[in-house]
Parts: sequence; structure tokens; C-alpha cells
Amino acid sequence: MLLHVIPPPRGYTKAPNELVRNRRLGSDAKVLVLYVQGLPEEHRDKALGEHARALRMTGRAYQKAKADLVTHGYVHEKRESIAGGRWRTVQVFSNQPLTDDQAARLRAGVPADGYERIGASAVPDAWSAPSAHSPTVGEPTGRVAGGQLPADEEQGEDSSRPPTEAAERREGGEGREEGESGAQPPARAEVAVAERVLLSLRHETRQLSLGAREARKLAAPAAEWLRRGVSARELRIALSSALPPDGVRSAIGFLGHRLVEKLPAPPEATAGLMGAAQPAPPQPLPLIACDGPGEEHLFRPHDAWVTTCGPCHREQQRAHAAELLARAEADPAPPPPTWRERVAAEARADGASG
Repeated sequence: MLLHVIPPPRGYTKAPNELVRNRRLGSDAKVLVLYVQGLPEEHRDKALGEHARALRMTGRAYQKAKADLVTHGYVHEKRESIAGGRWRTVQVFSNQPLTDDQAARLRAGVPADGYERIGASAVPDAWSAPSAHSPTVGEPTGRVAGGQLPADEEQGEDSSRPPTEAAERREGGEGREEGESGAQPPARAEVAVAERVLLSLRHETRQLSLGAREARKLAAPAAEWLRRGVSARELRIALSSALPPDGVRSAIGFLGHRLVEKLPAPPEATAGLMGAAQPAPPQPLPLIACDGPGEEHLFRPHDAWVTTCGPCHREQQRAHAAELLARAEADPAPPPPTWRERVAAEARADGASG
């Protein structure tokens, strides 16, 4: 699978990887979470069922999606009595699973473990509710300390910008001159592609997981493979296949050794070697006169023993078949003997031999 992702500059909704990759949630439940999360604050007073109708979900599909969200802690419901002897159902919606205690604190308006109550949903404290303005914007907020980053991922690896370029910008590299084109030179583009291939090896096997700094160190020797005509897919296969049976102890050491030891030859040397060993292509046979009936004509045979062109050869075959059929009709073969005649013949042969 070839993946091409263009991050939108504005008007988007952040989705936790835990939600997107959750195999226990159906697609309708995930779409419902993303839809409600991206709503402006003035639209959050509606029930979850009304949002599902806005997405054109059928009743059965909505009930299944809601059951999944309730089961896994994304939606909490509680019936409360209000004035006049009436009842209402309060729904707490979150893009992260909440416990019953956290949901109860949010219903009471008390922040629960880093979450605050916004409308009918729960979001991290530093988030701001999107407005109805197009494109959707929010109030500026400070940086969230101690976010929900997975334990096996490093800060900055999920950046939409290639790690090499992002690192150069952080370290104060050369600034772009006014009017200079934003396209990468070929060398830098190959390094960026090689770095993304190295970071994607974690999806092939956990043994080859690299951090952003480690992938940046190996990007230059990996880019040399791309310069020598190896595609990104072939590079990924070459680095992730035929691993040691006892496992990989150091991913950066193993990949660095493999990048050097298995580096393919330059295209010029390979082309020269193939040109020296490859025989010259066979020359086509000359035109000859056809032996078939009709006017004299020339054709190019596919082999030296061929003396008739294709149409004449097929015509000769049809004539030969018609001749055999005519002979069979003129002198038909006798019918085969019946089983009684065969048994009588066998009996006569046995009597003669006795």
C-alpha cells in the first residue's frame, strides 16, 4: 500500500490513534466520535441520536454504534429528575474512554483527571471548543504538559513535515531566501524519503523500531540505495526481510550494517556487466516465396524449415481434412461387431485351438 497524506492547514479534527486503531469499535462509532468532536459549542446541546440522523445513520446502525461507545467508555448516560416531575437523560461524550467516576465528576462540572466539561462532551483542559466560523478556529491556548502520547512513540515522530527538515528548522539551519522555490533538491528529497522508510520499519516488525534521531543518522546511507535505482518499497523489503533467528539486539546497529554490506552496485557498473554478458539479439530471417497455391507472394518465416505462409498453410490443412472426410464417406468402415458376435468368435477360436 502506498500512503500519501497531506495534512490540512486548518479546519480539521484531531483523532487519537487509540480511537482510530481500536478494532473493537465499528466504523460508525468512530465516525460519530469524530463528527461530534468537531462540532461548534452551540451545537452540542443536541442528543447523540440527532447527530447520528445528521450523518444519515439508520436506527440499527446507530444503536450498535452507541452500544459500542457506551461499552468502551466513550459515552456515559444517566437519567435525572427535574422540576415538574419530569426526567431527562444526561449524556457525557468523550474522545477518550472515561470511567464512571470521571463521567460523574464531569456531569457535576468538576474537572476529572485533566479533563474539563465543555457543553455535552469532555475534552482535555488545554483544548478550546471550535467556533462556527469558517474555517473553524479556537481560542489560543498554552501547551499541554504530559499529553496522551503512546509509550512506544517519541515526541516529534508524528510530525507532518519530514523529520530531517523539521530538525534543520529547529536547529536554526539556513533560512530560505526571499523568492526561493520551496521544492527540495534531489539529494534532500531522497534523504527525506529514506528517513520515512526507516521510520516505517516499525510497522514491519517491532525489532526494527527507530527513533527520529536514529533514523536521521541512517538516512544518508539509505538515500544512497535510492540513488542507485532502488525503490522505497524494495528498500523496505531489503531491510526488514531475513532477520537473524535470535532477533535483533540493536535496530540502529543492525540496519547500519545491512545498509553498508548489502548496498547494490551503481547502475553504470550493472549496465556494463549486463551488456558484456548479454548475447546479440537474433537477426530476422529473409523474405522467401510461399509454396502455397495462388499468386506468388513473399513472407518472412518464423523458422528456417517453414516454406508456407500462415494463410496458405491453414488452407492446405482444411483441404486435407476435407479429403479425408470424403474418403471416409465413399468407403465407409464396417460397423464394429456386437458383443454376441465377439463371444461367438472367441468360442470358435477356442474350439479350433482345442
